[in-house]
Amino acid sequence: MSLYEKLLSGEEKLSLVGLGYVGMPIAVAYAKKIKVVGYDFNAAKVDLYKKGIDPTREVGDAAIKETSVEFTADPEKLKECKFHVVAVPTPVNDDHTPDLSPVEGASHTLGKYLTKGSIVVYESTVYPGVTEDICVPILEKESGLKCGVDFKVGYSPERINPGDKVHRLDTITKIVSGMDEETLEEIANVYSLVALAGVYKAQSIKVAEAAKVIENSQRDINIAFMNELSMIFHKMDIDTKSVLEAAGTKWNFLNFRPGLVGGHCIGVDPYYLTYKAEELGYHSQIILSGRRINDDMGKYIAESAVKRLIANDIAVKNAKVAILGFTFKENCPDTRNTKVIDIYNELLEYGITPVVVDPEADSDEAERLYGIEFDTLDAVKDMDAVIVAVAHKEFENYKPADITKFFNPAHATKVFMDLKGIYDMNDYKAPEFDYWRL
Repeated sequence: MSLYEKLLSGEEKLSLVGLGYVGMPIAVAYAKKIKVVGYDFNAAKVDLYKKGIDPTREVGDAAIKETSVEFTADPEKLKECKFHVVAVPTPVNDDHTPDLSPVEGASHTLGKYLTKGSIVVYESTVYPGVTEDICVPILEKESGLKCGVDFKVGYSPERINPGDKVHRLDTITKIVSGMDEETLEEIANVYSLVALAGVYKAQSIKVAEAAKVIENSQRDINIAFMNELSMIFHKMDIDTKSVLEAAGTKWNFLNFRPGLVGGHCIGVDPYYLTYKAEELGYHSQIILSGRRINDDMGKYIAESAVKRLIANDIAVKNAKVAILGFTFKENCPDTRNTKVIDIYNELLEYGITPVVVDPEADSDEAERLYGIEFDTLDAVKDMDAVIVAVAHKEFENYKPADITKFFNPAHATKVFMDLKGIYDMNDYKAPEFDYWRL
């Protein structure tokens, strides 16, 4: 009987190592079909899941209450499982080099409890070669087992998009790979239980790793091009969104928009690819150029805000500026690697301490990562400038009258920055507003 069949019969269990925005939804999906152990070293997070609370808001509290996932912070439970999915974050260090400590740590933990006949599949975004060259030796050392003989490995890049209610685990094609044909078939069968849109069998583990890292690198480069266009068009006094809407009438024009590029994928993955390329003697030109543009957008936006204040004869030092939205993307509580922090920090350099409001964000996480405490919307009054940084649905519903209430009524012109262009610019015309968008 195959491992896949043993999972279906309930004879064996699947473990999910890492219960964040990616791992938890996968665990919940699998639990509808087979026995699942959901492991995370963060006991506080596990306690929330046990209480039926979904801090990620990816599946909702009701789904957590109903799921049969055995949530645990005890790694001993991994011994009970034969199919393991590792879904931990892979961030970058301050110098933009890959920080593999989470995936290495997960491998050390899992290796200690790995048993013969197991299959380990990594989902974390990595550069080609990490699974086989870095993770496998750790698993072997900790377990005393031999890869290819006692256990097998594979890679299936995560494609879950936090906050996206359309492109979900069950609606997107899942890439799968294995160290040999037999392993590939087992992994494909197991993932077919939850990847209802189908699986794509990659030629090798390295191919699957590379496919993931270029998906987000491609998006990063395209957004960088849009950001560069935005800077050029501002100098020409041309509205970028209007240009893109006009150009978008051509059938093969790519629908990208300028913006802040943060989060745990698009703003990170390109550095994994360029790091490996540099190890091999190739220095990226296009990829890193795009990264530099996107990494500097927070500074550019803050400088633009200061210029707008000066142009409207408003004192910059100690100016009251509100930033609405702090998460790395709309309608999602995740603040990891948010680029809104760059706007905040740059404004501090000018003697401005912004009022930050985000009803969607994980406030505890923001305070822990950035030392920022959010204000309530009631604090947004008598402002000298307002920056809507994230297109949360709650913000999209604001009317001109709502926006007007945020400003100091003494100002003849209100400096209003709508970074994502979520409002109709015709509703915010001069001289009442100095409206600016990327």
